[in-house]
Amino acid sequence: MPKLPALPPKPGTLAIKLKPAGERTLLSGHPWIFADSIDKTNKQGPSGSVVVVFSRKNNKPIGVGLWDPDSPIRIKMLHAGGGIRLNEEFFHTRIAEAKAIRLPLLETQTNSYRLLFGENDGFPGLIADVYDKVLVIKMYSGIWKPYMDWVLAALVEQSGCEAVVLRLSRKLMEQADGWEDGQLIYGALEDEVVPFVEHGIPFTANVIKGHKTGYFLDHRANRKRVGELAAGKKVLDVFAYAGGFSVHALAGGATEVSSIDISVQALEVARLNVALGDYSGIHHTIAGDAFALMRQLIDSQEVFDMVVIDPPSFAKKATEVAMAKRKYHQLAQIGAALTSPGGILVLASCSSRVERQSFLDVNKAALTELGRPYELFESTTHDIDHPVGFPEGAYLKCAYYRFLD
Repeated sequence: MPKLPALPPKPGTLAIKLKPAGERTLLSGHPWIFADSIDKTNKQGPSGSVVVVFSRKNNKPIGVGLWDPDSPIRIKMLHAGGGIRLNEEFFHTRIAEAKAIRLPLLETQTNSYRLLFGENDGFPGLIADVYDKVLVIKMYSGIWKPYMDWVLAALVEQSGCEAVVLRLSRKLMEQADGWEDGQLIYGALEDEVVPFVEHGIPFTANVIKGHKTGYFLDHRANRKRVGELAAGKKVLDVFAYAGGFSVHALAGGATEVSSIDISVQALEVARLNVALGDYSGIHHTIAGDAFALMRQLIDSQEVFDMVVIDPPSFAKKATEVAMAKRKYHQLAQIGAALTSPGGILVLASCSSRVERQSFLDVNKAALTELGRPYELFESTTHDIDHPVGFPEGAYLKCAYYRFLD
């Protein structure tokens, strides 16, 4: 039975008109309407109030969203191009549409996937990840609290999950309103560490205490690709977290894999994930600052047949973009120094503010400066369970370089 906290009452409706620039943003399909784009509102309302946006020209509805008084993004748009009725059927239909996109993935010996990818699936500020029979909802905005009964029912129906865990953003955790991070809100959970399978390879996710929802599903296709390239290779996995790339490399026949991460706890999870499989390769874990450890490996004249570098986001805001590019430049050059002649360097970015072409340009400049001949032989973005519905949704970039010396 559901164990949801007390839900706020379903709020009323606000009528709003936007300034010309804001109206253009809405009509372009972008899901974010900032506070300074609002021209007129008929009244104020609580978080989650339904917003109907009316055209400046003919006063007809042109979009529907949810009101977020606690965010500079004051209106999270759910629909553009007219009016709709937000009810249980609406959420059920939209979640069913999201599930349909993911169906091909479930034919690949995979039972872990992102069922809702926030704005990109029409659910701004809401994530839902499936790990076999356990679903984890990550809520970043309180706008969803009044509707969580409807959303939960549709998610359970579409996923077939037997347990649902609620995870909250740090901001929502600070609100003393009965909503707690790590709450079991549906079914029963035997263990907070949940086993799942990714392209036939076993993993686990701690759905109560793990980062985000317990695991990073977005790099699934890249982990599989690294595994395909790893046979007979000595591999370095930098910013390894729970060892996703490391495990796939070992499953692909790597002879030796070293996982680097600053978190001792994450590397313990990596070791546990490696232990789930019967791999012949040797696995090492090294805890500490990735930049410092990589430079130590260079000083020790260590080289690897494949180096995978997947750092956390370096640019949370626009003022950090220049710094992020400098870090990507450094990582490309340090990674190249650790890659053997003829070896492969895999560079990734999850900084949404650093666009894909900009990331590739930084890597190109950094590698060209070294004077080593190389080729970019593959470049990837999101797997199918992370569809891109607006520009800022396209955060994941990954590039594969082969040195030709």
